[in-house]
Amino acid sequence: MIIDMENVSLKREGRYILNDISWQVEKQEHWALLGLNGSGKTFLLNLINAYAFPTTGRMSVLGLEFGKTYLAEKLRRRIGFVSSSVQNRLHRGDNAFEVVLSGAFASIGLYDTPTDEIREKAIGLLKELGCFDYANRLYETLSSGEKQRVLIARALMADPELLILDEPTNGLDFLAKEQLLESVERIAERENGPTIIYVTHHVDEVLPVFENTLLLKEGAVYDSGDTTRLLTREMLSSFFEVPVDISWNKRRPFMMKQ
Repeated sequence: MIIDMENVSLKREGRYILNDISWQVEKQEHWALLGLNGSGKTFLLNLINAYAFPTTGRMSVLGLEFGKTYLAEKLRRRIGFVSSSVQNRLHRGDNAFEVVLSGAFASIGLYDTPTDEIREKAIGLLKELGCFDYANRLYETLSSGEKQRVLIARALMADPELLILDEPTNGLDFLAKEQLLESVERIAERENGPTIIYVTHHVDEVLPVFENTLLLKEGAVYDSGDTTRLLTREMLSSFFEVPVDISWNKRRPFMMKQ
């Protein structure tokens, strides 16, 4: 079991911001986590990464049970996390190659000397994700789409068992967004690749590889399970509290307001 949450709640400043979450993710299942801003997605990710701990309920991630052992550092070395919070902490003087190399050491900045094997792995990931041509450019000079692909390559350096992509297309134009989604799909199709949790509030980013979806609303699970069952006109109209239409093209859903 990759994620096992049973009746998990999180309380902050006297109120529950996550309430009675139950969610199970099996190995090599790929999930979309769909919710509007303020739905609790960030707090749920903080729990999974052990940046926060449940107020009530039982929870384990990658077989490590919360409350039984000090697990934060052990756990984070097994999770690849791509988010704006990671991007904001990177050193301004590092180039794209150095950012990717640092992923092998789970560090912000490159302090250890990479082996030839680590360098070759980084080069391979840069090529796979279409980043090789700008490997020597300063990370801060890259476009938003280029930065995101570099961050994904960095996250894959440690061969994570779980890869969490937190709204990775924010700020991208159409072409950059589609290129990034193609990269995500290739990673999901790897034979021994990581389980992927893809966090978004855009229905059209739910790729065919995300056969499961969790709908999160106001800090609670609205519904979860088979993506095609959940992403329907009736379900999403109720979820968003506004009438919507859903169409499917090449097994991807597209939503518009009625």
